Amino acid sequence: MQAVRSSATIRRGPLAARTSRSSVPTTVPEVAFSDQRLPNGLRVIVAEDHLAPVVAVNLWYDVGSKHEVPGKTGFAHLFEHVMFQGSRHVAKAEHIALVQAAGGTMNGSTWLDRTNYFETLPAHQLELALWLEADRMATLLDALSQENLDNQREVVKNEKRWSYDNRPYGSFQEKLQAHLFPPEHPYHHSTIGSMDDLDAATIEDVSAFFRTYYAPNNAVLSVVGDVETASVRAAAERYFGAIPASRDIPALGDLSLPPTLGGERRETVYDKVPLPRVHVGYRAPVFGDPRLDALDLAGQILSGGKGSRLNRRLVRDEQIAQDVAIFTLGFIGGASVTAGWATVRPGVPVARVEAALHEELARLTTELVTDDELARAKALTEADELGALQRVEERADRLSMYATLFDQPDLINKMLPRYLAVTPEAIREVAAAVFRPDNRVVLTYLPEGFAADDVALPADEQRRESDDAEVAA
Repeated sequence: MQAVRSSATIRRGPLAARTSRSSVPTTVPEVAFSDQRLPNGLRVIVAEDHLAPVVAVNLWYDVGSKHEVPGKTGFAHLFEHVMFQGSRHVAKAEHIALVQAAGGTMNGSTWLDRTNYFETLPAHQLELALWLEADRMATLLDALSQENLDNQREVVKNEKRWSYDNRPYGSFQEKLQAHLFPPEHPYHHSTIGSMDDLDAATIEDVSAFFRTYYAPNNAVLSVVGDVETASVRAAAERYFGAIPASRDIPALGDLSLPPTLGGERRETVYDKVPLPRVHVGYRAPVFGDPRLDALDLAGQILSGGKGSRLNRRLVRDEQIAQDVAIFTLGFIGGASVTAGWATVRPGVPVARVEAALHEELARLTTELVTDDELARAKALTEADELGALQRVEERADRLSMYATLFDQPDLINKMLPRYLAVTPEAIREVAAAVFRPDNRVVLTYLPEGFAADDVALPADEQRRESDDAEVAA
């Protein structure tokens, strides 16, 4: 193994966070780490932190729902569940029991671009976590049975019913992805996938998927906490070193997309929801593009807390919305998503709320945000970032993320300075590129039995808005 960077503890250095008028001194943490690869391709990242006797172990696999093929969707998410059903030396559900008995916590998650598994334990239990992760990477198929597959397939179906089908507004992300990405693009389908595809999946299908993607040369192992780098390297080689690499990882095709949809897309959804809600979605620059940093700050200015623009206007001043949100979902394949919603207050025309939402987004495309607004957005973002980086489990996750998605784990030290360097001009530029009517999806959720007349503005309000528009013109 060849070291890329020597291991050390967190350091802090000065940074001038520039705004359009002044420079505000702050401090930004620097996470120092080692970065090596085992001969079988496993990337091992270690960051020492001796403040508390805990350790975080985080394993990212470069496989998510974007790696699935038509007719076999939902496999990545299914494996998030199957990976806890045992391996050659670990009985069903024993992984969880062993971690909890050692005083630790653990979980896993699946997304469009990746799958990850993670444990946080007392530092002296590090090797337990490494052994558990290595055993299921190497021998999961030894324990995969038709019974386990059928059981977890039903668990996933129940999760879809709980999180998507029977939750108010629960289908919005699935519908947004379907509108924002064309059918041939792998982001078109949701991470949970098709239940018909899962029903049709055989042991041979899921075994082939596992052998292809769950391999050391398709994974990043990050360890952060009260450990010695050399000991972690030795343990990683001992437990993972004999696992063979996969030689059959297929390359993804061209995922590039036009920056805009080319037209507005609308859908009205009648559902068991308590109040009408207007959801919006836009194609946005890919994760890693500095323009997405500016869009993140725009989200803070629009809906970050009670002092944000949308909260002030729609919730507090005009009192036409119950709640509002604007946020970005960063993807690396072709486009990200900026999305949000406004929940309509009882008795308020849905069209009035939608119009106000669009107006506030449009303001960002022509007007510069104020210095105070930008300083507030940066302060909120800095607090979020520093709060996350103080946790060993979050540092481990980010090191794995930046290594897996960008081959740049050192982005953990660069993201906060990038946010603090965003200018009002950068926000206006990206807002103008993204918040366009020809790049917009509008999903209007209405309670079942909602009258169509309650969606539109009353005639007198329509006339008044038309008159206001003429005056403004």
